[in-house]
Amino acid sequence: MSKQPLNFLCVSTYFKGEDFLKSVKAEGHNIYLLTKKKLDKEPWPWESIDDTFYIEEWNQNDVAKGIAYKFRTIKFDRFVALDDFDVEKVALLREHFRMPGMGRTTAHYFRDKLAMRMKALEEGVNVPEFTDLFNNDTINAYADRVSPPWLIKPRMEASATGIKKIHSKDELWHVVNELGDERDNYLVEKFAPGDVYHVDGLNVDGKVVFARVSKYLDTPFEVAHGGGIFRSASSKIGSKVEKGLQKMNASVMKAFGMQFGASHTEFIQSKATGELFFLETSSRVGGANLAEMVEAASGVNLWGEWARIEASNLRKEKYKLPKINNKYAGIVVSLSRFEHPDTSSFTDEEIVWKMHKAWHIGLIVVSDSSERVLELLDHYTERIGKEFHASLPAPDKSE
Repeated sequence: MSKQPLNFLCVSTYFKGEDFLKSVKAEGHNIYLLTKKKLDKEPWPWESIDDTFYIEEWNQNDVAKGIAYKFRTIKFDRFVALDDFDVEKVALLREHFRMPGMGRTTAHYFRDKLAMRMKALEEGVNVPEFTDLFNNDTINAYADRVSPPWLIKPRMEASATGIKKIHSKDELWHVVNELGDERDNYLVEKFAPGDVYHVDGLNVDGKVVFARVSKYLDTPFEVAHGGGIFRSASSKIGSKVEKGLQKMNASVMKAFGMQFGASHTEFIQSKATGELFFLETSSRVGGANLAEMVEAASGVNLWGEWARIEASNLRKEKYKLPKINNKYAGIVVSLSRFEHPDTSSFTDEEIVWKMHKAWHIGLIVVSDSSERVLELLDHYTERIGKEFHASLPAPDKSE
């Protein structure tokens, strides 16, 4: 007897998650996509999508009413947020329709940087010293106790968007006053120079079943604010820092109540002390083509496996990881001064992926040697810098 297909409502107000949609369809389920009308010309995997619902802008009540209307004839089994900015909105929808999955409280830990830090601190996970911006005396006490530089961060933005570096108490108050009535949506934390790592993982039944540690060779903050070239590479498997971050990532997932799905978590290793600190996490696959880099190194497609985990969970079936490779991969991506840069002169056999996006250039390499990956990335970065690179100022906030 064949199993009844499940109905997935996938929400994405940005163009992403194509592999998730393809994988759900490949598993024999139905896909309903809720996205913005302006994204209707994007190359979604239309052959995998059973129906698409468009909105102009997100209005929580209108979206809930629209889904309720569709629910009359389609029995949705799962709501999935494919982008960081949709996590909390979809958590509210789950609570309204009593859907399984992450509710608003848990979703907050994966979206709100202040909630993340407070929960991590409460659970004994190392975080940079921080404070909210609610109370004037608290801000003064923090500025007197913790030496600058500091970072002011929006609580709800993704990546390095909206982050400002602050060098003095006067400058801090200038920025806080400029924020006016928006200051409660920000926090300030100690800026500690160091290496920034990301752990990209999969979680099943409250446990981390797969995680790969990588290091940003140029941090997203540096790239966004300095117009640099984005690079990341797999960390040496079994090294002290890799083992430390695997353990720390598992602690964060447990503390935040992650039950199943994909996660992308960032940490920093202090240059001064070597100490590891938790920075932030998200209940999604990492952006900037990091999923392609992780797949090149490990053979694990994070989007596809996340889809399989969701389906297995709904079916109450045991999820089984695919075979894992222990190779090393690295990525380099830059804005290009050419609309369609010619990358035919990049011919090394280690290249497994080239970016096809207007005004961008990007490559992923894979090797059995982490040293070889780093050597290639250094070489390509120098070439891209001379022959292709262009830069734009960082956005103040998301669109």
